[in-house]
Amino acid sequence: MVEPDLTAVPVRPPVATTAVRERATKVGLGLRTVAVVYVGVLVLLPVAVLCYRTFENGTGAFFDVLRDPDTQHAFQVTAVVALSAVVINTVLGLALAILLVRHRFPGKRLLDAFVDLPVAVSPIVVGLALLLVYGPSGWFASVVGTDFSSANPGLILATAFVSLPLVVRSVAPVLTQAGMEQEQAAASLGAGVVARFRRITLPTVRVALTYGVVLAVARCVGEYGAVLVLANGGIAGVNETASVRVGNYITADQNLAGGYSVAFVLMLVAVVAILIAALIRRRGRA
Repeated sequence: MVEPDLTAVPVRPPVATTAVRERATKVGLGLRTVAVVYVGVLVLLPVAVLCYRTFENGTGAFFDVLRDPDTQHAFQVTAVVALSAVVINTVLGLALAILLVRHRFPGKRLLDAFVDLPVAVSPIVVGLALLLVYGPSGWFASVVGTDFSSANPGLILATAFVSLPLVVRSVAPVLTQAGMEQEQAAASLGAGVVARFRRITLPTVRVALTYGVVLAVARCVGEYGAVLVLANGGIAGVNETASVRVGNYITADQNLAGGYSVAFVLMLVAVVAILIAALIRRRGRA
């Protein structure tokens, strides 16, 4: 008896029915609508209103606020604090990422959890904790005899603390994915620690590190809560940052136009940083 040749029978691939396709289309359209409305209400609408209020009285009023000496000093303090905190986090964040990924030691999981502490804790709490340690009545000031909590060093310390996870969490996954094979091969060929770091580790994490640094810049420029506590509300022309200047414009001076103008500049810096980070991320994927 001759068996039938089953391979000659054409097998039709499963075809989605029209109802399933329509249902999938409706679900996708609904999700896109929800996402657009959500982002529009929480992000785009406030940004649009801020832009309108900033230039409601013309560009002349906007530049008059930026020419104010106290406002310019606030931007200078912000630049010094933000750049200093970013430099600290670039060095220490990279070192901490390498430590967590490349090495095993007691308390590693606890340290890894502490890295995310600035994300979970309110910046106000961070500022208060730093004030209790480094403030006038803190143990550090009693030992050293110097209170720098409300000066630039204290503001830099607070800003570096709240932005630390951005660098660490950007670099650590790349190190994990890269593995240890290249570094072990280089070590077997006699390459030292510095040579391995400069020729293997640093090129591997270069894009991720840059991405984390750009995000840290945006975070440091806009930090408010911890800086507000340490600066004791901020003194114009002394220790007032740009974000604290916005709050003082609105609450103390009742100058909404001034607050809008400074906030617009901070928002512009953040948007530019986010766009640069997106380009870096896309280039890294390519």
